[in-house]
Amino acid sequence: MSPLFTSFSLAGLELANRIVMAPLTRSRAANDAADTMTALYYTQRATAGLIVSEGTTISEEGRGYLFNPGIFSAPQVAGWKTVTDSVRGAGGHMFAQLWHVGRVSHTSLQKDQGLPVSASARTAAGAKAYAYDDAGKPAFVKTSTPRALSTDEVRRVVENFATAASNAVAAGFDGVEIHGANGYLHEQFLNPYVNDRTDRYTGATVAGRIAFTLDVVDAIAARIGASKVGIRISPYGRLFDMPAYDGTEVTYLTLAAELDRRGIAYIHVMDQSGFDTGEMTVDAIPAQPPFWDKLRKAFPTGAIILAGGMTLDRANALISEGTIDLAAFGQAFIANPDLVARLREGFPLAVPDKATFYGGGAAGYVDYPSYQAA
Repeated sequence: MSPLFTSFSLAGLELANRIVMAPLTRSRAANDAADTMTALYYTQRATAGLIVSEGTTISEEGRGYLFNPGIFSAPQVAGWKTVTDSVRGAGGHMFAQLWHVGRVSHTSLQKDQGLPVSASARTAAGAKAYAYDDAGKPAFVKTSTPRALSTDEVRRVVENFATAASNAVAAGFDGVEIHGANGYLHEQFLNPYVNDRTDRYTGATVAGRIAFTLDVVDAIAARIGASKVGIRISPYGRLFDMPAYDGTEVTYLTLAAELDRRGIAYIHVMDQSGFDTGEMTVDAIPAQPPFWDKLRKAFPTGAIILAGGMTLDRANALISEGTIDLAAFGQAFIANPDLVARLREGFPLAVPDKATFYGGGAAGYVDYPSYQAA
């Protein structure tokens, strides 16, 4: 059997296969809460071994996209409970991706039109948020200049993450994935060219860079248990004005070793090379240093997931050689709700319509047919 279709025990959670549906922002939640259409969307894709939800905001402050379901209010928890009940009824498993965008936001998304927050007051040059334009219409707009969180406010954000994790478990999720990738708040602390702090979260040292992320992991683990915690990272990533820096490898390997010591379930790596959603693109990233073997050595006890440019052949090869344990597919799941069957049977893959990636209704969301239905 192809290794991609073998079962896998993820920190005691038995997965039917090694295919992960990667988190995909779709901006379909009209009231910022998951609804029955959200439930249908995920249930159509429940044959994945594991589904990681779209980025799920932990607070109003953490928003960077309109119509994105959060996990910080009672109606939002109830909405997600409808989704997880449906996915579980179809035999699936689901983690909630906990998200705070930091500086990749806009004043129209913030309470009282306030400034977004970040590790520093540095603007994300060239980045866009899905917010309201000057005419009050939803659009991709230039991000606003942020303000730096005070040390006490950082501790408050840590608590927001922990509360969101508790809410996620109450909503029926099997666990949570901390969104530490793609230029959002965690990466704003991890990158020393963005993080100019001088407190214990300083970007000047490796220990300071990773302190915020480790505080969040520890706070969540204290609430729901480390075995229900994963994290997404994007070493060498460039999305949303993340400059390259010489200490990338030591920063992420030190973080991985600390995460291994804490016994979390997995590290989910996003390879951004050639990333393209139509609105956000990344040029091909130069060949990375021999990072994978070092990551496995730093994080030997948990699972490693890879997303980005994934194919059937690449997934099988990487799993067979032990480089990764699980393979995440993103855009392929948009137009192929039956992706697992298509990959297993060798059926051709449908191509998603990028014009319907963000916002709108059922079109381009829940109306893609399975191969046999088509």
